[in-house]
Amino acid sequence: MQDRDVTIIGAGIAGIMAANTLRKKGMKDIHVIEKSKSVGGRLATRQIEQGKADHGAQFFTVRTSTLQEYANDWVEKGWVKHWFGDPYPRYTSVDGMNHLVKRLSENIQVTLQAKVMDIQEVSGGFQVTLDNDETFKTGAVLITAPVPQAVELLQNHTLTLNAERMKELSNIQFQSSLVGMFTLSESTSLPSNGHVDEGLPEGVERIVDHQKKGISNIPVISVYMEGEWSDYHFPHQDNLTLRAIKKSVADYFDPLHVQEEQLKKWRYAQASSMINHSYVNVHQVLPLYVAGDAFLRPDDQAGRTRFESAFLSGIDAGNQIATMMKGI
Repeated sequence: MQDRDVTIIGAGIAGIMAANTLRKKGMKDIHVIEKSKSVGGRLATRQIEQGKADHGAQFFTVRTSTLQEYANDWVEKGWVKHWFGDPYPRYTSVDGMNHLVKRLSENIQVTLQAKVMDIQEVSGGFQVTLDNDETFKTGAVLITAPVPQAVELLQNHTLTLNAERMKELSNIQFQSSLVGMFTLSESTSLPSNGHVDEGLPEGVERIVDHQKKGISNIPVISVYMEGEWSDYHFPHQDNLTLRAIKKSVADYFDPLHVQEEQLKKWRYAQASSMINHSYVNVHQVLPLYVAGDAFLRPDDQAGRTRFESAFLSGIDAGNQIATMMKGI
């Protein structure tokens, strides 16, 4: 059994920023566990034939000086660019949103395609068990997976949890998001920036042309469906859902021009309610934290899940864990 200082479950932007923050605080033995084959979470980019599509977050906006400082640095490094929007710019990664998280995780120890199956209390912290039966001891745990998944993982009766905080987390529900991705044989008539989110048919949230966005060599379109529409169609067969999406947006591109199509299903896309703190410790004594995009700073004015809420949540949780660990 290998000992680690801090274990972070989930390699989305919250988990990666927490790990970076802990490193800046002088903590060395930080380990991130991710069940998917890549870091990033909903900052996801997919290669489709010779094209490319973002099929999670398309951009991020900035409301705080903390994120603005980072964004300015990323622009200077050539990692992100101002895509559209004035006076409230939308920033996007120059080569797909997933690559921004990959750059931020370059110096972080991440184990991919590994799922945490159990967390148990042991002397000096916790014992974590993975789906390959590997176990290790860790002084602190931070869970940045979607809240319903975090709650499911924490349903271990041997953990001494704070009942009130667990109840608060259990009440957080998410709407899903279905995203159709379509490779076209011809260019679209979408605006020059490739983005439309107004005046769309019922059920459609946004349409993005990734060639015009600047990340794809060929026309690849992402069509995002709204939460209520996505929840209804989530259990349906993919081919039926894709057919319905194409029918909804037939005025924006000709379905006969579609050469390749894929569907992405996000089970946890938008939280129905928020936690009015950027992280919570669900244990009564030990450092067992939960954070992520549904955790907002008390002064957050947006009131919804987004890139910035996850980003700040990770930083704040990392700072708190560093302070707590140094005090133990």
